[in-house]
Amino acid sequence: MTISASPVPILNDNYAWLLRDSETGATAIVDPADAAPVIAAIDAAGGRLDMILLTHHHADHTAGTDEVRARFNCPVVGAAADAHRLPKLDQSVREGDTVTLGNATAQVIETPGHTRGQINFFFPDGAVLLSGDTLFSLGCGRLIEGNAQEMYASMRKLAALPPETLVCCGHEYTESNARFALSIDPDNADLQTFVAKMRALRAAGKPSVPSVLGEELKANPFLTARDVTQFADARAKKDKF
Repeated sequence: MTISASPVPILNDNYAWLLRDSETGATAIVDPADAAPVIAAIDAAGGRLDMILLTHHHADHTAGTDEVRARFNCPVVGAAADAHRLPKLDQSVREGDTVTLGNATAQVIETPGHTRGQINFFFPDGAVLLSGDTLFSLGCGRLIEGNAQEMYASMRKLAALPPETLVCCGHEYTESNARFALSIDPDNADLQTFVAKMRALRAAGKPSVPSVLGEELKANPFLTARDVTQFADARAKKDKF
């Protein structure tokens, strides 16, 4: 059984993610902030939607939820900690809970830092991580509600996932993240290889994501940080970059 994940470009630089369980055909959409392109993508994929997954409460991840829910009459899953500021949830989840899509099961991982209630979903079948605004390709989310220690701990949780994990993040930030990463780690050969591959994808008009966690572990400055102090220093520099 395998979950596949396809990015759906929305808004200025966001991605919703269309998930499909190959065994049952069950589908889900992650962070449908803009209803029209999301509905068009679902219709193009067969018109079936079984579930909406939300990673955090920001409007650029949630704004289209109610319209998509009304169109497909499907349940919405999000963090119990943020139920008061998310669209109405049909399933509220916490760390250690699971979410079933067809024959596949996602693990819920709480990843505070960008927001207090941010969660990620990890499907072992297909090794797909929906990382929202926690882990980006070559980057991490701004510390809007949390602190560096919280975000560093969240990043270490994600770093422990299998190296073949596909990182399906919420934004097309890789080019700007690459410029920063190269500015603080210019001699990193793995980073240079990563950036060359990313630039080829973008030059061809393709998304730079998903990326592969094993490659991120060698190239992403927020994953290569040795400790929380180094992480906090990199995050502070990125905020001013």
